Amino acid sequence: MKLATDCYECLRRLLCQAAELATGDALLKQNAIKEAMKILDNEFSYSQLSIVIATEIHKVIKEVTHNLDPYKAMKEREMTLSRELYPELRSLYKDDLRGCLKLAAAANAIDFFREPDSIKDDIREPVRFAIDNSEQFEAKLKNTGKVLYLADNAGELYFDLPLVKWMKQFTQVIYVVKPSPVQDDLTLEDLRMSGLEGEFGKVISTGIASPGVVFSSASAQFKREFESADLIFAKGMGHYEALSELPPERRFFYCLMAKCKPVADSLGVPINSYVAMLQ
Repeated sequence: MKLATDCYECLRRLLCQAAELATGDALLKQNAIKEAMKILDNEFSYSQLSIVIATEIHKVIKEVTHNLDPYKAMKEREMTLSRELYPELRSLYKDDLRGCLKLAAAANAIDFFREPDSIKDDIREPVRFAIDNSEQFEAKLKNTGKVLYLADNAGELYFDLPLVKWMKQFTQVIYVVKPSPVQDDLTLEDLRMSGLEGEFGKVISTGIASPGVVFSSASAQFKREFESADLIFAKGMGHYEALSELPPERRFFYCLMAKCKPVADSLGVPINSYVAMLQ
């Protein structure tokens, strides 16, 4: 999915937020914003992907501020919130694929631009899919050898686990996280600190600290697993933005909340809709 007009302001807001979180030093913050704005203005193009620009923005802000994990405190808050909400929500959804899928989707309401109370309210709302290809996904799942599960925000791991375990009844599932911090995305270290790494089974990283996946910079291991996987389960908008640029192969399954107008318009759904779409 290429950039839309609204994406410029969203990326500008992102770089300001990242700089604010990265340092309390006013001069460093000013310099970080200045360097990040150069990237935004130089790279913004309607033939470009937002995740590519966001990756470069985060990289320069980390370099200028000397903070390798500006979103660390935010991730910890989100993970605490999710851990506390999980027992309450788990009881609301069935143990079948559809129930586990809705539970996983609910946690995609987590967003670094939103306040915790707003996130908490949305997660508690019953999930209704504006696009629902869960039956087709289940049929394909039971005849596949390997699923690559692309994780999104750190707090979602608690809600991902029941779905991963359900799928593992029928196929191999590889859980994919980021190798190092970017935004509030789940990293290998976050997963280890949660104490749940062993529950997920095989875990790999994309090899690049980027929202979604910037394929040109991904690791050789990730690329091998991606090419050989029968199904790619993609959580969140960043993964949709990346994978929707590839030819539809009926092996990409998107599970997300469409939290911005460009993504919602691309999917043909109202903003803040949940989507479970096979493409």
